[in-house]
Amino acid sequence: MRRQVLLFITVLFVSLAVGQVSYSIKEEMSVGSVVGKIAEDLGLDIERLKSRKARVFFGESREYIELNKDRGVLLIKERIDREIFCGQTMPCALQFQIILEKPIEFYRIMVEIIDINDNPPIFEKGDIKFKISESAVAGSKFDLERAMDLDVGINGLQTYILEPTDNFALKLHNQADGSRNVEMILKQPLDREKHEHLSLVLTAVDGGEPQMSGTMQILITVLDANDNAPVFTKSVYKATVAENSPKGTVVTTVSGSDADHGSNGRITYSIRNTLDDVRHLFEVNEHSGEIKLIGNIDYEKSRNYQINVRASDDGGLTDTCKIIVDIIDVNDNKPLISVMSETNLISEDTKRQTVVTIINIQDLDDGENGKIRCNINENIPFFLKSSENNFYSLVTDSDLDRERDSEYNITVTCSDEGVPSLSSSVTLTLQISDVNDNAPVFERSSYEAYIVENNTPGLSIFTVKARDADWNQNARVSYILEDSSVNGVPVSSYVSVSADSGVIHAVRSFDYEQIKDFQFRVKAQDGGSPPLSSNVTVKILIRDQNDNPPQILYPVQTGGSVVAEMVPRSADVGYLVTKVVAVDVDSGQNAWLSYKLQKATDRALFEVGLQNGEIRTIRQVTDKDAVKQRLTVIVEDNGQPSRSATVIVNVAVADSFPEVLSEFTDFTQDKEYNDNLTFYLVLALAVVSFLFITCLVVIISVKIYRWRQSRVMYHSNLPVIPYYPPRYSDTLGTGTLQHVYNYEVCRTTDSGKSDCKFGRAGSQNVLIMDPSSTATMQRIQSEKSILDEPDSPLEQKPPNNDWRFTQGQRPGPSGATGGPEVAMGTGPWPQPPTEAEQLQALMAAANEVSEATATLGPGTMGLSTRYSPQFTLQHVPDYRQNVYIPGSTATLTSNPQQQQATAQQAAQQALPPPQASAQPEPPKAAQTPASKKKSTKKEKK
Repeated sequence: MRRQVLLFITVLFVSLAVGQVSYSIKEEMSVGSVVGKIAEDLGLDIERLKSRKARVFFGESREYIELNKDRGVLLIKERIDREIFCGQTMPCALQFQIILEKPIEFYRIMVEIIDINDNPPIFEKGDIKFKISESAVAGSKFDLERAMDLDVGINGLQTYILEPTDNFALKLHNQADGSRNVEMILKQPLDREKHEHLSLVLTAVDGGEPQMSGTMQILITVLDANDNAPVFTKSVYKATVAENSPKGTVVTTVSGSDADHGSNGRITYSIRNTLDDVRHLFEVNEHSGEIKLIGNIDYEKSRNYQINVRASDDGGLTDTCKIIVDIIDVNDNKPLISVMSETNLISEDTKRQTVVTIINIQDLDDGENGKIRCNINENIPFFLKSSENNFYSLVTDSDLDRERDSEYNITVTCSDEGVPSLSSSVTLTLQISDVNDNAPVFERSSYEAYIVENNTPGLSIFTVKARDADWNQNARVSYILEDSSVNGVPVSSYVSVSADSGVIHAVRSFDYEQIKDFQFRVKAQDGGSPPLSSNVTVKILIRDQNDNPPQILYPVQTGGSVVAEMVPRSADVGYLVTKVVAVDVDSGQNAWLSYKLQKATDRALFEVGLQNGEIRTIRQVTDKDAVKQRLTVIVEDNGQPSRSATVIVNVAVADSFPEVLSEFTDFTQDKEYNDNLTFYLVLALAVVSFLFITCLVVIISVKIYRWRQSRVMYHSNLPVIPYYPPRYSDTLGTGTLQHVYNYEVCRTTDSGKSDCKFGRAGSQNVLIMDPSSTATMQRIQSEKSILDEPDSPLEQKPPNNDWRFTQGQRPGPSGATGGPEVAMGTGPWPQPPTEAEQLQALMAAANEVSEATATLGPGTMGLSTRYSPQFTLQHVPDYRQNVYIPGSTATLTSNPQQQQATAQQAAQQALPPPQASAQPEPPKAAQTPASKKKSTKKEKK
């Protein structure tokens, strides 16, 4: 039979948000046939259909229809047989949903399956046999088997035709369910003698186009008379049975009666249902009429069953009844949860009330057993929003924070209201994507790190660490050194920061004496867009090392002079000879100094204070003690390892200056005598050796000799001008006294080797003996007058104001002060005086000396006055408090006039009266106030 496929499309309803679209198609359409233009009916173009990822959702049923997104149409995916899909149910409809995303929408689609006449009426058996008694009266009824047509409506079974109709007629009875019972009516009694067997044909015809039919043969055997047919007590029986009842359950019992006796009155029961499932689910006891359950019944498949039961006697007479069995629903189905659109990733900046996914819930049970309640786990920022037809939306309830929770396991639990209640659940895993909303945070609000000075450049000092609560690139922290300066120098020349690890490295080697600490800022920046940052202050503290030895401030060691401290022979035990003053530019215990006597001419006579450096006598001085005493004092600091410095102190044990001078003069003259004797012996030997040389050679030799003599005399008259650094200073504020300037003035009128120096240092009892001096001695009064004259060439300019001391600054026993620390200068040393400058100073000094001194006889020693300017450095301790006058327990005063008076008194006691000067006075300059003052002093002298 040729089938024509016709398409009838009827768009009943379209909803843009949540709506329904209906179509009608005929069954048995070929695969690929168009069901409907869904894109046009939904008001969407093809591109939007693709971009929104449209798809069909059938749930648990088979997918008979598919979506072609390229054409925007619904196509037949699998051939649909209405009889298999719906059976006798009318109307027959296929329902599914179409899901759209971004935003999420869904539409219900209903496709009605229209029946076609593709099934003919069918009898279960090809023939049926009756035994009819000839005594059967006209009008007797004989129930026939019904035909079954799988088609419905007009295509279903319409009528029956019985042929031939000589003895029997056909009668149809309409039932409440729409079916028809077929009865064969005896029109006239049978005559067994004429026809013992009869054959009839029953034809079932449907109303389709083309018309289809089915036939069944009726075979009748004519029996002897049986004039009573069986009769049921009820024509309709009703029964109920719960679904899932076990097999063997008795549903109900039917009963009938027959007035005949014997075999004609014995009733047999049978089920007449043919093409349905009744015979597979129920059975009847043919003798007792008991109906039992032999299969599994399911309320979700069929809610009631109709059982047709026949009662027949042996004479062939029958009666029928109907049993209606209602199935009672049992809560045996859990809710079915279907996630229609699942999103696994959502940004943490998603706004509230955003739909995350849509869930469909179905329960196949009925009534209370099919009512569903759904909920999700607590303490999560989501909630379920219910919509119609058991659809739920999972919606955000509050702001999300990935740093608090990066993942949510959302459990959706649905339960019905049956007794007992059944439930099911599904877990959705939702990842929260990161947004750069957290700046890096340092582990501390500020950092302090220590580094020992004299470090190696590139040394790792410290590590700063910052953490970012974000994830991946947003949490990748880089460290940046912020631009700043330390003492006018960019901080990048001091330290560097590793961008990845935050390790701080030293760029240079640090010196504690130059800088003690500095600070800078480090910025931590993440890799987000835009990046977020924070900063922290880092302070670097430099620790001191014992890298500076002690510096001796007093006594000052000279290169060519003998400095001696004078001790009278009447000195008692504990007499203060002098004090060694030293400082250390280091700090802490590295600057704690101790003084020890390393060597001494007589160790039993002197001792050195361990902490204060004071040299005192430890016993009474006797006449047996040598005049010349040489002490070597070592000064050590307390560092590890310890550093030290040594100083030589010459002590003269005598009651008067002449005694000291004679002792030191003999020593120097003997040495000079031996040196001169050797020289003249060699010269005499040379003269004798060269007597044979010609006169010209002798003359030349004599000239050479005289030239050498004049050169020796010229150089011996040059003053000794020692060179010292401009100042000593302590950059670390350890109280270091700035450098003591020493000026040595040579004043003589006779021998080229004679040199008289007067020392005026911290102590008026200090003697400086020059071994080359012979006889010249200057009066202290004359020296004082010359030095006090304002226009004198030897007058020294006052020190810079930066050198001034404050009276409150006093050194401790080791030279350290309790006052503020002073930074040590690091400038270059001044250039030493040239030979020409020394000569000019010599000549100027000689002119001044000639005005105020008298010439002494040969063989005498000149006293050299050591002049030290008064120090007035504001930020350096006044070390004059540490200089003591030998022979007394008091320290020197800071008054220069008092010091000069003391020096004059000591010199007058030790020196003879001054002699008149034999040198002419130099030409006088113009009269000034200073020159007038000088003249007045000369007249007094």
